[in-house]
Amino acid sequence: MSSQTRLVILGAGPGGYVAAIRAAQLGAQVTLIENQALGGVCLNWGCIPSKALLAVVDLGEKLHQAKEWGIHLDGAFRYDLAQMVARKNGIVNRLVNGIATLLKAWQVTHIQGTGELLHERAVRVIKPDGTETQVPADAIIVATGSSWPDLPLFPVDGHAILTSKELLDLKGVPARLLIVGGGVEGCEFASLMSALGAHVMLVEMMDSVLPLEDEEISKAMERTLKKQKVRVHTGVTVERLDRSPESITAVLSNGGTLETDQILVSIGRRFRTQGIGLEKVGVELGTRGHIEVNERLETNIPGIYAIGDVVGKAMLAHVASAQGKVAVENILEAPQSINYDVIPAGIFTLPEIGRVGITEQQAQARGAAYSVGRFRYAGLGKAQGTSETAGFFKIITDSQTDAILGAHIMGAHAADLIHEAALAMQVNAPAKALAQMIHAHPTLSEGMMEAAEDIEHLAIHQASTRK
Repeated sequence: MSSQTRLVILGAGPGGYVAAIRAAQLGAQVTLIENQALGGVCLNWGCIPSKALLAVVDLGEKLHQAKEWGIHLDGAFRYDLAQMVARKNGIVNRLVNGIATLLKAWQVTHIQGTGELLHERAVRVIKPDGTETQVPADAIIVATGSSWPDLPLFPVDGHAILTSKELLDLKGVPARLLIVGGGVEGCEFASLMSALGAHVMLVEMMDSVLPLEDEEISKAMERTLKKQKVRVHTGVTVERLDRSPESITAVLSNGGTLETDQILVSIGRRFRTQGIGLEKVGVELGTRGHIEVNERLETNIPGIYAIGDVVGKAMLAHVASAQGKVAVENILEAPQSINYDVIPAGIFTLPEIGRVGITEQQAQARGAAYSVGRFRYAGLGKAQGTSETAGFFKIITDSQTDAILGAHIMGAHAADLIHEAALAMQVNAPAKALAQMIHAHPTLSEGMMEAAEDIEHLAIHQASTRK
């Protein structure tokens, strides 16, 4: 297609707005349609607001150590959740306005409203005032994302039963909070709300929290949550809710009961594929209700692409952004694809978790010979100096080639530190390259070097791990 391609994008989340800007940079005429706020769930009700609140409790945990550090505070400090939420909202508003500014600078046409495919080359938009307009297109990108699931057992009312959207705007800390789901979101909010003083209970149907993470990571996180006074119940489900004017009683599958004031539902996501005209043009959906795409991110209908959560691959904001860029490149005839084997991710519990590649359990399932190197934060001078000694680094390699298969970090700034391993994997650098690269001292990144050295039992600041 030419540089004057008319591109219409449904959805202005981290996939849609990034795709819009990249397409405009490459000369396309872009129309971006969104019926909610710019930035989507991630910016407004997910990634950014939750991290803004977690940053406050992270600071609070450091203040608890003030006396040990030689800082004497006058009296005890307390959290002001209403002020925390106001600060969070200010951050979100600035970022939303920043996106609007970028769209204007790149001459992207932004239409507020609900978009619906009329046919392969046109989109109808219903604006908030009820008026309609049609937008012609040479190509269309569907970036409608995902939303909170509708679960009959947990009828969300925004008061007693919440999703993360409502929780992020609470003005007061609940005395008791039951979190249903021990995945990434559930564990992050367990860390947050427990630090704020809530009595937190967490129920996970699998045998461990963070069941998709490396087993060492999930076990370490479960121990950490228990130290944070979170009551963790794994291997059970909520069978029913008994409600009274004063409280809610959750009856568990093992016969136990948990009494709570509020419930946070952290179970899965629902693909936003309804009401956008996919069936009119014959776009195929997968068995989970996601949009099927090929490696070019094109659907079965030529010229219609899909990116982000709605395609059901790695449901992460940064993956949506990467897919947005790749889809645009493919539309403008510069073939690109995504390497889904190298996707770093962060979990913003206290402490953080960073990961890329496969887990040790996945390496075992492959049946190939593999090696593991580990190093504890406590062995790092920087970690000792900042009192951030909890956690460890773990690298999994192919025993024959020394190729990095996966890396996992739990500890301070883990979500930032994981990118060194991700870059090595992206360029096919062996673990020995991490071991041989000179790392600045004192830094936390030295832990990655030492873990790489430990693969051959050569880590300097660690007692021998030879068997």
